[in-house]
This record gives sequence, C-alpha cells and structure tokens, in this order.
Amino acid sequence: MSIENTPFLRRVLQADAAMGVAAAVPTIFAAGYLSTLLSLPEGLIFWAGIALLPIAAFLVVMARKPVIPVGWLREIVLINGAWVVASFALLLSRLVEPNLLGTAFIVAQALAVAGFATLQFGALRGGRQIAA
Repeated sequence: MSIENTPFLRRVLQADAAMGVAAAVPTIFAAGYLSTLLSLPEGLIFWAGIALLPIAAFLVVMARKPVIPVGWLREIVLINGAWVVASFALLLSRLVEPNLLGTAFIVAQALAVAGFATLQFGALRGGRQIAA
C-alpha cells in the first residue's frame, strides 16, 4: 500500500529534511565549540549530526514522490519517535551532564522532532491509501 503525497505532507517532509540539515551542519562542523557551550560530549554532538544526513536524504526522496509507500512513512515516524525517546532517555540516564543551555537544546530539538513525527503520523492515519 502507498499513500498520496499531499502538498501538506510534502511540506512537512521538506521541513523535516531542512531542519535535519540545518542541525547537522553546525553539529558536524562545530562539535567542539558546541561541546563547550552545551557541556555535552563532542563525539555525541558530532555523530548525532552525521546520523541526521541519511535521514534528511531519505526525507527528500520521500517528499519528491507523488505517492509514498506506507512502510516508508511509518519508518520515518518511528525514526523520529526513537530520536525523541533517545533524547529524553539520555537526559534521564545521567550518562551526560549538560548545563542548562545543553538541557534546553536537547529538550527543544526533541520537541521539534516530536512535532514532525506527530504531523507525519497524522498524515499516515488520515491520508488516502492507494494500492501499489
């Protein structure tokens, strides 16, 4: 099964991809600076940025298709959901001890990703299904 890629869904996917790239660039190229600023491990920041690149590329591919396989959209909802859970679990685990700005950064990006996941899940549930 596939789902129609409506203009709304296309914009949500494009915005999610753009935010992923916008977050990846500074986390990859300024991980050292951000590490000091946020009191987070440099490697964590750098590799989180690297992880965003294939996700953003996948979102761009999905946004360009007139119809999207339901499984693909479900996967991106699950990936976004996992990112949110992992972000809050990281804070609760005490494996890192960010300063107040670092905590705010983790919470803000997790809430933004949760927003995208919610919009994508809504499109998944309410979208017009098309036989593949």
